[in-house]
Amino acid sequence: MDFLTRLRSIFSAVWPWIRIPFWVCMGLLFGFVLPYTLVLNKRVQDRFNDLVFAVPTRVYARPLPLAAGTPMTPGTLELELTFSGYSNDGRAEVAGTWTKEGSTYTISSRGYAGPDGGELPKRIRVALGKGQVASVKDLGTGKPMELTHLDPARIATVYGSQQEERRIVRLADVPPLLLSGLQAVEDRDFKHHFGIDLTAILRASFANLRAGHTVQGGSTLTQQLVRNLFLDREQNYSRKFNEALMSILIEAHYDKSRILEAYVNEVFLGQQGGQAVHGFAAASEFYFGRRVEDLKPQEMALLIGMVKGPSYYDPRRYPDRALSRRNLVIDQFAETGLITPEQATAFKTTPLGIVTNGQLPHNRFPAFMDLVRVQITNDFDDETLSKGNLSIFTTLDPAAQIYAEQAITTTTGSLGKRGEAAQAAAVVTEAQTGAVLAIVGSKVPGDQGFNRALDARRQIGSLVKPLVYLVALTNPGRWNLASPVEDSPISLRQPDGSYWTPKNDEGDVHGSVPMVDALVHSWNLATINLGMNIGVSRIKAFLESFGLTDVNASPSLLIGAVDMAPLQAAQLYQYIAADGHALPLLAVRGVVDARGQTVKRYEVKTGPGEYQPAVRLVTWAMQQVARSGTAASIGNSGLAYLNAAGKTGTSNDMRDSWFAGFTGDHLAVFWMGRDDNKPSGLYGATGSLRAWQELFKKLPTRPLPAAPGDGLEMAWVNTADGKRSEAGCEGARQVPVVAGTLSSDAEGCFWQHVGNFFSGDASPAPASTAPIR
Repeated sequence: MDFLTRLRSIFSAVWPWIRIPFWVCMGLLFGFVLPYTLVLNKRVQDRFNDLVFAVPTRVYARPLPLAAGTPMTPGTLELELTFSGYSNDGRAEVAGTWTKEGSTYTISSRGYAGPDGGELPKRIRVALGKGQVASVKDLGTGKPMELTHLDPARIATVYGSQQEERRIVRLADVPPLLLSGLQAVEDRDFKHHFGIDLTAILRASFANLRAGHTVQGGSTLTQQLVRNLFLDREQNYSRKFNEALMSILIEAHYDKSRILEAYVNEVFLGQQGGQAVHGFAAASEFYFGRRVEDLKPQEMALLIGMVKGPSYYDPRRYPDRALSRRNLVIDQFAETGLITPEQATAFKTTPLGIVTNGQLPHNRFPAFMDLVRVQITNDFDDETLSKGNLSIFTTLDPAAQIYAEQAITTTTGSLGKRGEAAQAAAVVTEAQTGAVLAIVGSKVPGDQGFNRALDARRQIGSLVKPLVYLVALTNPGRWNLASPVEDSPISLRQPDGSYWTPKNDEGDVHGSVPMVDALVHSWNLATINLGMNIGVSRIKAFLESFGLTDVNASPSLLIGAVDMAPLQAAQLYQYIAADGHALPLLAVRGVVDARGQTVKRYEVKTGPGEYQPAVRLVTWAMQQVARSGTAASIGNSGLAYLNAAGKTGTSNDMRDSWFAGFTGDHLAVFWMGRDDNKPSGLYGATGSLRAWQELFKKLPTRPLPAAPGDGLEMAWVNTADGKRSEAGCEGARQVPVVAGTLSSDAEGCFWQHVGNFFSGDASPAPASTAPIR
């Protein structure tokens, strides 16, 4: 009997026994397994073909400019470096690190790309001295640098429904040791298996059986990727079957490099609150504050070790576990020949090197972010922001923001019960550009509740007065700073028949006074009389030109009966600080897409300016406020050198305390008051002014020039009529005036001398001839 005949005989004998199981298996294969495999195959291909990870929009502060002459202190520079995730490693040889010797800093910058271009990574030396940058040197070329920038700190992330933090990285940009080490620890046969590794499964099963519990896994990198992309963490046979089948399908369709790149970007490596950290690049920033390209071998070992259990080996919560796991991975590096035994020994002696705070800020400065959202709403909707993989570059100055928060905390803490009951807000801008550097919406830093800086509209009190005087001084032929104004009683009949009888703060009157004195001492009656002489409607129209609405047209407007948010008050004072340029306050510089292309740039082109002579006169008068007026505590303190210009403001019954002041670089507006609008017990000088001073004790800034601005000249003026006078005449005051507006002929004081002679007083009173200080 030949072989085929014998085979047919055997089959005929066996077939009755296997017929039913055979057709059942065929039915399962063609009725379930094959269709199920086809469904899974389509799902795998669709997911991988469209594998563009949803990267949330990131929000960045401004790059830190460094140039000789830039105001800077060691404390501020170190604050900026720390906030940007730089670490002091004593060598500054790796990007994202720094070291110092005395007042000289060596910094390895990371480089960045932004709406204005960007900069390449470089190693620089920055020398500080006398409150400023003395020099900047490029250590790569050995040449001094006129200007360089440090990469901007990330301050917030705009999420969709899934708060997953990623930074996509291409395989070519990942350090080779990380890729090789990952395979050495997690999947040594990665290049050869077909999705599942039967040898590894048997090896792991034997090890676990011998230990009596799970000590080793047999999953391949492909299987781990499948879990992250498609499956939950539930342990059952159905999930394991799906995992194995989908792994085989992935390997059938895609090459190893595509699979490995997906794994590197997808693997789960930690959690910060509701934020999930995915991928080695995001984890590198989260744990070490550096890009993945700049990781050290021992740092790569820690991240690879954490793949086994990010929560269990969390280096911040369980440093001992993390250290032990890292060292085990370093040993495996050496075992597989990736590093030498000597290197392994050296690497294991190093500390973990974890940065104190994770570099994945969700919304560190919510008040500032409120303004960012307002300013980009017309260009980007919520869906685009949450899924668009955009980078928003803002104007925020981290040091200014933190110092402003600290200023409010310190001031309210020093006010006892008044400080406990009060709330506060602040806006800090760049004086010449209108760039918003900081916004504080609450006395509690990081409070994501009501934003008082943008939304709390309260009476500004005397903060409005410089604008009243500015309108008057736009007519230099009629008014100058020495022109007399009447500080005399007022009683005006109201529409309801009652009378409005305002008073000065101390209840006194001063008669005819020079305009500058009225502003310096914030006398209400003089300001009202001046404003009514000008015309309340003109003051109202001037305020409305800044976008204000609901400005009342009654005389009470002249002493601050108008509601504004701190941001609106800052907009008014920005006009003065920017030398008569009406600049919109901007919090966003530009938006860049995933390819590094600028999709939107926000910038302001300044014109020639308006009413600049009047603005410069008001600035000079406000400098006198800070020297001898209601804000004299500035001139009497260590901040006198700033020559700051400012104005206090207090609303009725001391409900609101305001101060607005600027230096050569910065404008800051502070408000304090109670949310229930009850009296706070704070004047402008006892509340907000103190916070302003606390800010500028720390914030590096340039002084405001003490001399009057261009187009002005110092002149002796008779305060009785506002005309040019001789210096020795009684009542003469030396003030800046618009050049060419006073007659060149000075009024003599012959008859004053004659009168003094017959009265027995041959010389004028010295106090009346002294300039304001």
